[in-house]
Order: sequence, then structure tokens, then C-alpha cells
Amino acid sequence: MTEEMNQIDVQVPEVGDVVKGIVSKVEDKHVNVDIVNVKQPGIIPISELSSLHVEKASDVVKDGDELELKVTKVEDDALILSKRAVDADRAWEDLEKKFETKEVFEAEVKDVVKGGLVVDIGVRGFIPASLVEAHYVEDFTDYKGKTLSLVVVELDREKNRVILSHRAVVEQEQLDKKQDFLQKLEVGSVIDGKVQRLTDFGAFVDIGGIDGLVHISQLSHAHVEKPSDVVEEGQEVKVKVLAVDRDNERISLSIKETLPGPWSQIGEKVKQGDVLEGTVQRLVSFGAFVEILPGVEGLVHISQISHKHIGTPQEVLEEGQTVKVKVLDVNEDEERISLSIRDLEENPEKQIEEDYRQYQAKEENTSGFQLGDLIGDKLNKLK
Repeated sequence: MTEEMNQIDVQVPEVGDVVKGIVSKVEDKHVNVDIVNVKQPGIIPISELSSLHVEKASDVVKDGDELELKVTKVEDDALILSKRAVDADRAWEDLEKKFETKEVFEAEVKDVVKGGLVVDIGVRGFIPASLVEAHYVEDFTDYKGKTLSLVVVELDREKNRVILSHRAVVEQEQLDKKQDFLQKLEVGSVIDGKVQRLTDFGAFVDIGGIDGLVHISQLSHAHVEKPSDVVEEGQEVKVKVLAVDRDNERISLSIKETLPGPWSQIGEKVKQGDVLEGTVQRLVSFGAFVEILPGVEGLVHISQISHKHIGTPQEVLEEGQTVKVKVLDVNEDEERISLSIRDLEENPEKQIEEDYRQYQAKEENTSGFQLGDLIGDKLNKLK
């Protein structure tokens, strides 16, 4: 009776069947297993342990491991089995689902090869060098043994081709972070940033994974010819958010708005009676605006330009000209400064009158009439 029961329990597997086996001995190039309900022992060649190259069988399995194995060959004294085939069947089904849903999963880098990285996901998965990171990587040596988050970007079971990407995961994370940052960014807030690149029209500043533009007019309170005169790439700066266009992902920033204004405490910098050097910035019908400090202009009224009568400032001055001016008045509240060029120049009429008075005092009784005529002629010429 016992013999009959044993005959019923013992099965004879065929090629393609999946059986359960328990590792009984691990050799260098193969593994011995006891197969449940099968009289014949099983052998797993080292090449059938994994989809990747294996140096030693002990790197994959150990005594006592319970495995699901596919029969690849039936011999009289043993069954030739494959762990790799079972892993591959399961892996392909799983990978097809991951490919359809774009699921992110993790895998350990098993090898670094020419052109990219290799992972074991039941089948051999390949990550091309261009799909490892969002930035250029020169040496991938340190990636061996590293666990990466991945998505399947290409799948072909017939060709046993599985292409994976870590870069796609990184870029999606950056995009999500960018969108979250944009939603939380508030106009008027002052934040830290780093100058990424300079252009003719301004500077792009990284404010946390997203770039904003500081227009050249917002770099400084003073006139800026080119951005490189004020900032440089890599420089840490504080910026104020002027505008946020979330639909087009555009952010307008200002460095100028984070700096003390040029008129701040102007009364301590410029005082009545000071003589300063400045540059004529603009000429208007009623006078000339002269920049005496970066971003600070004062007005020289047309009556304060020259001792001579002039019809327009252009008769005496031109834009860009350097002039000396005297401060007549400083109004910090209204940000106005009154200047004079005339007060720093000699008055020909007064000089002539002074000469005349001195002469009269010394030579009261001689040649006074002739000198008076001469002075009168000079005065007429000045008018």
C-alpha cells in the first residue's frame, strides 16, 4: 500500500513545467536542488541562475533556499532547471504593467558597462548613459551597487530588450517641485537666489530650481550699461519678486528693490553749499538734470546755468558733459535737489564793476571818464 502511495505522489515533470525545489548544495558552477514530489534530483547550471552574468553560484543562492524553477531538460538521472526562466516570465508581466502605467520602481545597479548601467529586474535591464541623470556624468564607477528609481521607456520581449530611465524620474520630480514652487511664490516676497547666466538685457537668477529674470533696469538704482558691470555668474543675490506668470512659467525679479534707495538718507550725503562734480543726464526747456550720485539727479534751473542770458540749456550744455555744481537746496522728502553752475563761475559784470570801483578809489581825479566808457562798452557787449 505504501509503495502504491509513493507511486501516486511521485511526478514526472516535462520540459516547460514549473516545479518547486530546495537548494541542497551550492557548487561553483551549478546548484543541486531537491524537487518537491519528484524522485529525480535537479541541477541549475550557473548560467540559469540569473539574467546577468554570475561569477559564483553562491552569489545568487544558498543552501536551504526554496525556489520556483522551470524544467528545461529531462535526463535519466536529473532534471535541468532554470531559475532565470521563471524570473523572466514574472518580470515581463510585471514590466508590461509598469510600462503601461509609467510606474516608478527601484532597482540596484549590478554592473557598469560601456554606454550605461545594468540592473537585474528578473531580466536584464539597461539604462543608457544619456538616461541616467538630467546632467552630464563623466564617470559612472560609483553607481555600481547604488539603488535608482526608474521607469520603463522601451520594452521588446521578442528581442529581450528593456530600456530604463532614471533621468525621466528626476526630471518629473524637478517639474513637480517647480510647479509647487510656482504655486507658492508670492509677488513682493524677497528670496535668495544665484545668478545663472547673463544676457544683454539682464540676468537669469535661480531661485530654487526655477529661473527668474532680473531685467537690466532692475539690477541697480544707477544706470547700468551691461549686466556684467553689476553681477557675475554664480553670485549669491537677494531678489524681490515683481511678477509671476504661472501659465508661461515666467518670473520677473528685482535686485534693485532689495537695495537701499539712492535717496535714502540723502541729507547726510549731500548738504547745502557742497560743491560736487556731476554728469548732465537730460536737458529740458527749463534746465538740466545732473547726476551727482548714482541714481541721484539734481536740477540746474536755466537761470542757474550761466551768468549770461540763454534761451535754452543746449546753448551752454550737452548731455554726457561733466560739470561742477553747487548745492543750493536738498529736499529729502520730495527727493529734490537744486543745483547751480552759475554760482561757481565768475560774474563778468560784477568783476568789471569791482575793477571800476577800485580804480575810482585810486584814480578819482584822472582818466575816470575814459575808463568808465571802456567799462560801459564791455557791459553792453555782455548783455
